[in-house]
Amino acid sequence: MRGEDRMIVVGVDGSDTGLEAAAWAAREAEMRRAPVRVVYAMAEWALEMAEDAPHAEVGRWMRDNAATVLADAVARVKQEAPDVAVESRLLGDDPRLALLEEAKEADLLVVGNHGLGGFRGLLLGSVALGVSGQATCPVAVVRVPPAPPRNVVVVGVDGSPGSLSVIEFAFAEAALRGAELHAVHAWNSSIIGYGPETLAEALEDAATERRLLAEVVAGCGERYPDVKVIERSRHGHPAEVLRLASADAELLVLGSRGRGPMAGLFLGSVSHALLHHGNCPIVVLSTG
Repeated sequence: MRGEDRMIVVGVDGSDTGLEAAAWAAREAEMRRAPVRVVYAMAEWALEMAEDAPHAEVGRWMRDNAATVLADAVARVKQEAPDVAVESRLLGDDPRLALLEEAKEADLLVVGNHGLGGFRGLLLGSVALGVSGQATCPVAVVRVPPAPPRNVVVVGVDGSPGSLSVIEFAFAEAALRGAELHAVHAWNSSIIGYGPETLAEALEDAATERRLLAEVVAGCGERYPDVKVIERSRHGHPAEVLRLASADAELLVLGSRGRGPMAGLFLGSVSHALLHHGNCPIVVLSTG
């Protein structure tokens, strides 16, 4: 997962969030000792306009603008991590398709939570939503936290078949950062009635969920003995529990699909909700 022949790819579009994504990618690359590739994508027809006489002036302006966006992002990478190798690419394609293709050569794909296009008031842009859960590598969606974060990585644990790769990634990220890892498992069940049997069943359910969390985390914990792990098992809606747990974290790590009714989609309901409403950078791993 972290071979030196791999790289971190970051998509930029000239927005402030794109530059923040480039800065985050630079810091991540520095920890991993990996190179960075900065990518700007625009429609093929726009690139071809520079060669089309009636529209050459507009086409050249668009190419020059793209070159400036790439140069600014490369400069931001070098500012954050001077020793990290960085290259840039201008691609002619829909940004989502271009980034998904670039992700095939990457360890990690990084994007900002929203960019210049679409509705600026939205919490998540179409590119971030379009690549999360579909890329062949983990996708980091970067947003600037409202306050300096604690040195904590939070991972959502749901017990689904694909969750082991999510937990492994979170342990590795915590080890890179020298961070504390909070493994959070939430379950949502209705309790009807208040009799002693119902209470006993509720307590047994809670104990079962705690055991599930401990068992899933144990294997990775042995491989990362220096990572301090805090296990948190909570009753409540998983999206809300994880949102609160990661409110001041450095990173939240999620699987793209869980074990609920939306598990067959590219993004499950929990990852979808947190991409929209989370307060810290989020890494989504495809678990389908």
